[in-house]
Amino acid sequence: MLRPWLYHAALFVRRAERTAQWVWDEHDYRLRRSSVSLASRVQKHQSVLIRRTPGADPRLQENKVRNLRLVIERLDGTVIGPGQTFSFCKLVGRPTRRRGFLDGMELVRGVARAGVGGGICQASNLIYWLALHSPLEVVERHHHSFDPFPGDGRVLPFASGATVMYNHRDLRLRNTTQHAFQFRFWLDQKCLNAELRSEVPLRHSYRVIERNHRFEQIEGTWFRENELWRATIDRETGHTIREEKACSNRSEVKYAPSKEDLLATSSCNRQ
Repeated sequence: MLRPWLYHAALFVRRAERTAQWVWDEHDYRLRRSSVSLASRVQKHQSVLIRRTPGADPRLQENKVRNLRLVIERLDGTVIGPGQTFSFCKLVGRPTRRRGFLDGMELVRGVARAGVGGGICQASNLIYWLALHSPLEVVERHHHSFDPFPGDGRVLPFASGATVMYNHRDLRLRNTTQHAFQFRFWLDQKCLNAELRSEVPLRHSYRVIERNHRFEQIEGTWFRENELWRATIDRETGHTIREEKACSNRSEVKYAPSKEDLLATSSCNRQ
């Protein structure tokens, strides 16, 4: 592991490189926002705001909700036009105390700790999941290098989200279609809600499949891995047109897998 001063120096360089990339690369990041929803819903999902995980600091959970409010203020209504690229970090900006962000739980350098803006990955997780159910191209996506807590009550497959760290770990999506897409977000008492909308109904629907899910222990350390595949389905006939691998994930886990976890087979498929 890098010494702290080396780590922060490397972080400074990476942030500078990304800032330059936003100006000079071939992507068009000039997205607009609209309070009027586009006509057709592509996909909707929600995630629970407060999880009663043993050992979790409830204060950090409450702060996370505040951080997410600030994030969706910047993201709700974002429209990705044809040929444009969505950048989570560019749109949200750097989470700082001056901007109102509070300490939430973040996963950095192998540990779960309090950090300004912690918890905003819950929004990027939702965005990535919605994107997998659309024709949007995932240009950049990262997953956490370790899994801190068991997935009790987890609805989605393992590692189906996207971690972000301003600004060198970003989530970027490119619209390669001829039609605009839009993200809408809102909070209720229990959940962060999000939906992806399109200006026209899509000809295809999409299904995410988990494959080759397993736990592996190496020299006393547990690892978890899987693959996520996306199936494209013709809405009119219901036939699967193609399947393509969306990503491969492998992370260290900081807990002992349960017997039920270990019984999971490598042929595990989950919709």
